[in-house]
Amino acid sequence: TQADSDEKPQHEVYLDAYWIDRTEVTNAQYRRCVDDGECAESVYRDHTTYNAANQPVVGVSWYNTVDYCAWVGGALPTEAQWEKAARGPDGRLYPWGHLFDGRKLNYCDANCPYDSKDTAVDDGYRFTAPVGSYPDGVSPYGALDMAGNVWEWVADRYEAGYYTLSPAANPTGPATGEYRVLRGGAWADNTGWVRSAYRLKRVPTGVDVYLGFRCVVPVR
Repeated sequence: TQADSDEKPQHEVYLDAYWIDRTEVTNAQYRRCVDDGECAESVYRDHTTYNAANQPVVGVSWYNTVDYCAWVGGALPTEAQWEKAARGPDGRLYPWGHLFDGRKLNYCDANCPYDSKDTAVDDGYRFTAPVGSYPDGVSPYGALDMAGNVWEWVADRYEAGYYTLSPAANPTGPATGEYRVLRGGAWADNTGWVRSAYRLKRVPTGVDVYLGFRCVVPVR
């Protein structure tokens, strides 16, 4: 009942087995790809608010994230892979369950610089938090920070009505489209945007202080 129109219809899909990063890719991890000559620099590489080694890398486009995941032998998760890792086998609204709990993620809390902030909760961080800072927010599959901290690029193109025609097994999104999808919400977002089924669209060249990613690899 909380779903937006582009999250409907609710439906079941089958996914082949895969591994997904436990946390968002960090600045330290991404730096190794840059030093190896395979990744472009983050546009915020010199911004002290966001460039600590264990903070999630931000300021990377969809194309940059594709390069990094290829460098580590993986790929960006599909929307379905990302959502399964976040929601578990029982389709929970948030990684930890069906009820929102502001102590289990980094979102727009009392520290947030925006008017939409939730003044009743202090999650400890004004901007991005070091990855894995909220172990109680872990998903059923052991993935951390899948709600809040930074939005995560996924592989799929965006189409509002895609769920009406997506295949029942291993959906990969529409074949064409101007936008790519992001999932999970960020430190700047309120409770509605950090639901695990919420879909955000951006042009793939977009970069910002709240856009990051994680990778998947197939089970071989």
